[in-house]
Amino acid sequence: MPSWRDIPVYVIDFEGAPKTGVVEYGVVEMRGGGVASTSTRLCRPRDELTSQDTRLHGIAQSDVSDCAPFADEWERFRDWRGGGVFGAHHAAVEQGLLKQQWNYPPASPDYLGGGRVADWGPWVDTRRLYEVVYPGLESYQLGALIERFALQSELAALAESHCPEKRQRAHCALYDALASALLLLRLLAEPGYEDASIGWLLEHSLPSAEKKQAARQGDLFE
Repeated sequence: MPSWRDIPVYVIDFEGAPKTGVVEYGVVEMRGGGVASTSTRLCRPRDELTSQDTRLHGIAQSDVSDCAPFADEWERFRDWRGGGVFGAHHAAVEQGLLKQQWNYPPASPDYLGGGRVADWGPWVDTRRLYEVVYPGLESYQLGALIERFALQSELAALAESHCPEKRQRAHCALYDALASALLLLRLLAEPGYEDASIGWLLEHSLPSAEKKQAARQGDLFE
């Protein structure tokens, strides 16, 4: 089973809702054990944004009326999935919005079950990984974990380098994707986890992994 460093991991965050679809995406490309590149943009929504939407993510209808729709990103997301795996914090949200736009991609590598599969997953889910490796924390929300593991300064520096000037805070897509990527890098720098296989990450990101009390380091490299 290849090491996580050998397979590109595309850490994704979406801002949006089922009614509006994706109104902003952020993607952090991780290669060789670090951040290789980032991508982000605003997208024209399917339905007009409400004041409640804007309060959550800070994007107003006037900000996105002239933007291209998220549907225009098909080739980019198809190619990313064809060359690696997707990751997110609480990946069910990103999976749901992605499948709302495109139900499935062409057959892509299945790094968990082997062979190929026409699916956006399986995903590397940093929330589930932290629930497994660090059971009993008070909160597994993205911001709470960034604070718990003292990653605020590093996240702020990355955001300043990669995020649009007015999108360098929580509930901005690339900022949150960078936060999830930092959590993954921090976990995989822990003693004994440095050479975890991509299969181990995917297995322990599954819903059934919630039932485990702690990750078994003995199978990290299978």
